[in-house]
Amino acid sequence: MSLSCSTSPVVKPKPPSATSIPAILKILQDEWDAVMLNSFTVRGQLQTARQELSHALYQHDAACRVISRLTKEVTAAREALASLKPPSGITQATAIPQPAIAVEAGGIAAQPVEQAGITEDIIHILQEKATVLTQERKRRGRSIPEDLLPAERIREFQTIASHPSLHSASVPGILALDIHASDTSKILTGGADKNATVFNKDTEQVVAILKGHTKKVTKVVYHPEEDVVMTASPDTTIRIWNVGTSQTTLLLRAHDASVTGLSLHPTEQSNVANFPGHVGEITSITFSENGYYLATSAEDSCVKLWDLRKLKNFKTLQLDDGYDVKDLAFDKTGTYLAVSGTDVRVYLCKQWQELKVFNDHTAAATGVRFGKNAQYIASTSMDRTLKLYGLS
Repeated sequence: MSLSCSTSPVVKPKPPSATSIPAILKILQDEWDAVMLNSFTVRGQLQTARQELSHALYQHDAACRVISRLTKEVTAAREALASLKPPSGITQATAIPQPAIAVEAGGIAAQPVEQAGITEDIIHILQEKATVLTQERKRRGRSIPEDLLPAERIREFQTIASHPSLHSASVPGILALDIHASDTSKILTGGADKNATVFNKDTEQVVAILKGHTKKVTKVVYHPEEDVVMTASPDTTIRIWNVGTSQTTLLLRAHDASVTGLSLHPTEQSNVANFPGHVGEITSITFSENGYYLATSAEDSCVKLWDLRKLKNFKTLQLDDGYDVKDLAFDKTGTYLAVSGTDVRVYLCKQWQELKVFNDHTAAATGVRFGKNAQYIASTSMDRTLKLYGLS
């Protein structure tokens, strides 16, 4: 038979210093402070955890929205690519495309499309278009439009409008300009804020804001017939936009570096001539619609005129020392030439007489274009404004 017994645990007696009431109160106070400090620490950790959870939820929601948008853009781009037909014009930048072009929408890459060069069918289309353009130029050369403003009326031009709110004020500067050839109330601008803007000068309303480039928009082209625009940027991409939806319909990655030039050409297929003579980097090139004038500018404060029939420089417009030419533009009839840079100037072709100088911009004028039959002139500037000149 076994016996068992239980004993109470040994309790260490309190020190004599803790037997008094003040000592007991001190112990209680210390324990209370420890509990409160622990509670404060736990509450701080809880608040931090709540903030991190809230931030994670916002990130998740934003990611879901971006994925949804990109999925729609990729689907639309693939559908557009599947139904793409040879266009009436070929978009051509200053650099030579690589053998393969990655077609993307919204930054999500589709499979690279192998380019086998210009097919016989496209060459035939180009040749037909060249014939049509030649006939149109000959017809225009014989008859100048009746409503083309004469030179004496150009001299009377004044600033009739100034629009400073087309692009962000935090990243000032409009870098590129173009006008719709058929509907000259629509003006296209490219800004340092990475956006392109379509503006209706008649209603004075912004028609579309085109967002997608990751760097500034330096070149813009408005399709002469359709409501479609093309933009280029140092982000190495060229985007083709539907103005009605403000969406990118095609994104081209044909270059490995900044895209510095953009033009819509119906026929040019190969290099046919080189024009030496400028000192410094070329800043602008423009062809006259008469078919045989070419105007160029460089960092040498002059504009050179070239005759494509003789492939030689027949006239040089020497500007003031330090004049920084940013853009050149002939009007549709080839009667006038506009120069933008330190100011905006208009010249009468053939006589190459200076008709008008506009000094309204407070910074360099980066773009200039003529409205239909020179009824008005538009210019853009690093001062963030689009200015219109015409008869008051």
